[in-house]
Amino acid sequence: MAEMGSKGVTAGKIASNVQKKLTRAQEKVLQKLGKADETKDEQFEQCVQNFNKQLTEGTRLQKDLRTYLASVKAMHEASKKLSECLQEVYEPEWPGRDEANKIAENNDLLWMDYHQKLVDQALLTMDTYLGQFPDIKSRIAKRGRKLVDYDSARHHYESLQTAKKKDEAKIAKAEEELIKAQKVFEEMNVDLQEELPSLWNSRVGFYVNTFQSIAGLEENFHKEMSKLNQNLNDVLVSLEKQHGSNTFTVKAQPSDNAPEKGNKSPSPPPDGSPAATPEIRVNHESEPASGASPGASIPKSPSQSSLPAVVVETFSATVNGAVEGSGGTGRLDMPPGFMFKVQAQHDYTATDTDELQLKAGDVVLVIPFQNPEEQDEGWLMGVKESDWNQHKELEKCRGVFPENFTERVQ
Repeated sequence: MAEMGSKGVTAGKIASNVQKKLTRAQEKVLQKLGKADETKDEQFEQCVQNFNKQLTEGTRLQKDLRTYLASVKAMHEASKKLSECLQEVYEPEWPGRDEANKIAENNDLLWMDYHQKLVDQALLTMDTYLGQFPDIKSRIAKRGRKLVDYDSARHHYESLQTAKKKDEAKIAKAEEELIKAQKVFEEMNVDLQEELPSLWNSRVGFYVNTFQSIAGLEENFHKEMSKLNQNLNDVLVSLEKQHGSNTFTVKAQPSDNAPEKGNKSPSPPPDGSPAATPEIRVNHESEPASGASPGASIPKSPSQSSLPAVVVETFSATVNGAVEGSGGTGRLDMPPGFMFKVQAQHDYTATDTDELQLKAGDVVLVIPFQNPEEQDEGWLMGVKESDWNQHKELEKCRGVFPENFTERVQ
């Protein structure tokens, strides 16, 4: 029985809500048709317009602030990769190596601190500010419904009073309903009449504090970053001064794919020993190297030049008396157009869908680009050997990868 009573109450409440919605709908139709007057409050309507404008502006600011933070995060990652690149190319014997590494660490910490302070002092404040709007918006909508109820009760009471045959009992009940509807509406109306103007005025102080925080944090960040950049510049200037006029020794390395027989050294060993490693001495004044014919210009060491990797590789092979072709296209166990193998020396995290994800030790089968014009300098096209052996599908497995993360093995 208790359960039935509970269900009865629930059913009654549902029926009451349905009746309210029907009454409100009828009242709104009559008002739109001009058959019933509508209580107007122009001052309140202006407050609602201001509220909606303030909510729109705040939501946009929150979105743009999140975009700004995402950009800071992206710049942090880009700066970190740039620092890691410098650390990798900085040779152990170069002066300032420890200083450069320390600057890179401080650079990373500075970016992290900047991002976290932006979150704490701007984004979280922004979230708190916008957190108050949903409740007020809900109350504005509820006030609108209660106003319709009040107008409906008022019209019902007035119609009973002006009827030719008056029913005092119905009039008394209608008056009671009108007083109740008016009380509920006015309580909500008074609260919102006080809150909305106050909320509207608070926007000025909020915008000031938010943009002051962002500007101050950015100013301090760039000051500290400027110091680190100046320190790094000093380290590199010192390196340039110590190595700018030095003569570097480049030892020719045997090519992995060069034929075992028929190799020819560019010049005989200085001591006449057949086991001696041929040397080419290169300086910044382009003087003829030892053993080179007059007028011949020996290119700089690949590690000191800005030549593309393919030119450097050709140089290495030429020193040993053999330049490789792009062969390998006829090997049935390899992908079409296979040129050579490389092995990843470092992990590489792909940043786009057309890139290969590499782990140190992965072997990659290098193949040509379908459209050579799409090849960017320093990037190769290939398929990981493990993926090729498993799928044998180029379209599914191939991708581009940075050449400087790998080393040729075959």
